[in-house]
Amino acid sequence: MNTATNLCECEHDFTLVLSGIADLTPDVMNALYESGCDDGTISMRSGRPYMTFSRQASSMKDAILSAIDNVRNAGIGADVLRVDYCNLVTQADIARKIGRSRQLVHQYIAGERGPGSFPMPACAITEKVPLWFWCEVAYWLWENNLVKEEVLRAAEEVEIINSVLDLKRQKANNPELTQQIIRSVSPKICS
Repeated sequence: MNTATNLCECEHDFTLVLSGIADLTPDVMNALYESGCDDGTISMRSGRPYMTFSRQASSMKDAILSAIDNVRNAGIGADVLRVDYCNLVTQADIARKIGRSRQLVHQYIAGERGPGSFPMPACAITEKVPLWFWCEVAYWLWENNLVKEEVLRAAEEVEIINSVLDLKRQKANNPELTQQIIRSVSPKICS
């Protein structure tokens, strides 16, 4: 891979779901702006604050991590719950993400087009609308030269960031249970 490609900054669009903010007061908005969130727009929906960014960075990961750091450093008690990004996708979601028809995606799934071995659904398998993990689909698409590597990397980065943020939240909510399960499921994480 070309090192110059990694250093190339481009714009990444994403939304962070926030906690620790009850109202969007001028003080809150000014603190976020001053902390480096001047490329984001804060909003409130259903009582939940969120911030949508268009940030220049060399990767989606770098853009998101710098925005999380900026939110936390605003000095207003704000934190980030997750990147507003669903890793579970329908056939229609896949088609939208890759700019192709639902029929073509159906043919990939059924093995009628493409190299076959499309990822198996992750859940809702017995329902009319099964769901796939976007990361698994993005990997299959990249492996078969149907999307650029950046699509795969962004999917992986967002999934890992959300997993770590969720684990942090779970540890705060129930540290004993979280540690017990981590030790049981993956003892190497604890060491």
